[in-house]
Amino acid sequence: MDFALSQEQQAFQAAARRFADERLKPGYQQREQTGILDRDLLREMGRLGLLGPGLPESYGGLGLDAVTVGLLVEQVAWGDFNLGYLPLLTALNGVILQRYARPEVAREWLPAMCRGDKLCALALTEPHTGSDAARISLKARRDGNRYLLTGEKTSISMTMAADVAVVFARTSEDPGAHGVSAFLVPLDLPGISRTRLNDVGSIVVGRGSLFFDGAAVPEEYRLGEEGKGFVQVMQGFDFSRALIGLQCLAPAQASLEETWAYVQERKAFAQPLVRFEGVSFPLAEAETQVQAARLLCYRALWMKDRGVPHTAEAAMCKWWAPLVAYEAIQQCLLLHGHAGYSKDLPHQQRLRDVLGLQIGDGTAQIMKLIIARERAGRAAIPY
Repeated sequence: MDFALSQEQQAFQAAARRFADERLKPGYQQREQTGILDRDLLREMGRLGLLGPGLPESYGGLGLDAVTVGLLVEQVAWGDFNLGYLPLLTALNGVILQRYARPEVAREWLPAMCRGDKLCALALTEPHTGSDAARISLKARRDGNRYLLTGEKTSISMTMAADVAVVFARTSEDPGAHGVSAFLVPLDLPGISRTRLNDVGSIVVGRGSLFFDGAAVPEEYRLGEEGKGFVQVMQGFDFSRALIGLQCLAPAQASLEETWAYVQERKAFAQPLVRFEGVSFPLAEAETQVQAARLLCYRALWMKDRGVPHTAEAAMCKWWAPLVAYEAIQQCLLLHGHAGYSKDLPHQQRLRDVLGLQIGDGTAQIMKLIIARERAGRAAIPY
């Protein structure tokens, strides 16, 4: 494996870092206070090619490889963890639409998503089906050339800001995955309402619930074949899990950079804090863990670019990187003493933000089950 980045990758990385440093990082804490996604900032990200960099140019993307997409997600999340979720979400939903939407539907939505004019959520989780995602109960009943959706989705990121959502619904009596279809659902349709959850962190991402009361979705907005939506779409999660790892590690890296600078300036007993091994060693350990997890994420993306199966590696990224990030940021907060416990510094917000991804998009227990299944086969699956 070649660890060197091409000149093009370095240029993309540098441009994204400048944008994150100048436009995102300064307003990170203020945006949490408003709790509202800045749509002008979203469109600015679109103009810079940061929202759909892996999608084909014909749909408004840049046609970049998975490793380069990871570099961009990491830099954006370094400046603002929550806005780092936007290119990740567009990448996941964009690939779903590119592969399974009818061409006219893909042409209607993908360029708008890449420009930042439209935002697409992913609606899978329900009140009683989180980890057991294939057991969803939201109904999609065929009615002529349309489907009528009835039920509830919850814990949906970007609920209040999204214009459209990829929604999974049951289209047959089959109780498992093969009875589930996927739909692209504009959220301004009659019969759809939404509420917001009162979360600890990721306030700008804004989790919430979607309620469907007979919302009519045209048949042409079904994604893929009927009854195969869950199976088809779940294949894209290997990509997003590696990106989630980088999204979490980026704010940890930002906290580490700030803390290394702080412990060189701050003095105790007439010496800089960095001279005390009780200070420098925990930071050295955190640096090691963050870099190791980062390399794991890029290896998974490298494998994706080469068409190599990487389901286990992606699951490793998803359970381990958020934990590593949380522990690194916590250490940075503690080393800032009483100032670190204040909301004046960003460590507490980063800590709360990354915590959510130890739960969302697949818990550590489910990721470890996936790894065990990949290594030992179906013998590792509980009955």
